[in-house]
Amino acid sequence: MQMDDFLRPKKRSPLGLGDIKPTSAAMQPATKRPVIIPDDYIPEPKFVPPEEVADDEIMTAAKNGVHLDVEPPTPKKVKKPKRINLHMPHGKKQWIITITVILALIGGGASAYWFLIRKPAKPVASTPKKAVVKEEVKVTTEVSKLSGLTVPIGTNLKPVTAVMIENSPDARPQAGLKDASIIFEAIAEGGITRFNAIFQDTAPNYVGPIRSVRPYYIDWFWPFDASIAHVGGAPQALQDIKALGIKDLDQFANGGFYDRISSRYAPHNVYTSIERLNGLETFKNFTSANYTGFERKVEAKAVTPTAKSVTLNISSYYYNVQYAYDAATNTYLRSEGGEVHKDDKTGAQLAPKVVVAIVMSRGIAEDGQHTDYKTTGTGKMFVFQDGVVQEGNWSKSNRQAQWIFTDKAGKVIAFNPGQTWISIVDTTSSVIYAP
Repeated sequence: MQMDDFLRPKKRSPLGLGDIKPTSAAMQPATKRPVIIPDDYIPEPKFVPPEEVADDEIMTAAKNGVHLDVEPPTPKKVKKPKRINLHMPHGKKQWIITITVILALIGGGASAYWFLIRKPAKPVASTPKKAVVKEEVKVTTEVSKLSGLTVPIGTNLKPVTAVMIENSPDARPQAGLKDASIIFEAIAEGGITRFNAIFQDTAPNYVGPIRSVRPYYIDWFWPFDASIAHVGGAPQALQDIKALGIKDLDQFANGGFYDRISSRYAPHNVYTSIERLNGLETFKNFTSANYTGFERKVEAKAVTPTAKSVTLNISSYYYNVQYAYDAATNTYLRSEGGEVHKDDKTGAQLAPKVVVAIVMSRGIAEDGQHTDYKTTGTGKMFVFQDGVVQEGNWSKSNRQAQWIFTDKAGKVIAFNPGQTWISIVDTTSSVIYAP
């Protein structure tokens, strides 16, 4: 071996098989022979620090059959958790506190389980409540157009019936006046007064005695669209009834609906009932009445009455009227001819709620026999109710027009509900009243 063989750098095998010993030129063949590697040869691993090895080098070496021995990283130290020292309670007080805390934790956990974890139970189907149906209040009453009183519903649809009732001493006491809603009182002949009683709210079963009709009474009941029950009448009145189309219930033509009683002598013995007259009205198709009644108000008794005593000088002693105010019933108790005016059947004293005295001009009719009144136009009047008096005026534009009653200021005077009694006098001096 020559010296320069030691000075040359050693060559490594390209496959990492260690150093290849150099040979002298004399020892090398002319041609290069292949290196023979034993089958059991295992190359030594090449140690490379892991931080110097890239992922692509490992992959490349693996493809070439070279194993890179990468040093594993130094494992990090894991800190051990601190041990919690549980000390058993000492003493009764600490035991109570501990148990209380445990129970609180258990209760809190149970509540959390109930509200957050436990599935809510299916709602139990409840029977739906029936809707409360508000029953409609059935209207059974109404205010009467005729009297202003509360009456059964349907009363205002009934016919209005006017009846001529006598007032001579032989006719007293009369029947049915107590139940009339409106009564007109005036002189017939010879100073003898007669009544025109109007019914709709009530139906007394005994009314009379019934007498003849006069023309001016037509002007007083006609505004109420009333039928007229009478026994004949003055020629002018009978003619007017036919000419004006008044609903006629004359006893002369309808005798079967009237009776002549035996306890009184003629002509003071003709009687009937409102029910029978209603039947006659139905037969004649007089089944309703279209009218406007008087203005009505709520009763209001005066604290200090100014008209407790009232006198109406209509004719003469036997026909003049006296009224005494009764505060308990807020009515005027009626007397005439110095005697209490009573109902024939009940014996009760007549007691209207409202008394009206109308001053109207009176004369004699063209036949020279019958009384006549100037029924249209205007005049003075007095209204007595609630224990006091109101002076004012009446007006009536024509025979069929309704009466209008106003005070001194021109305001309509409203009447109390109940019976209204209207008396015709000649002068204002015929009306006398005192507190």
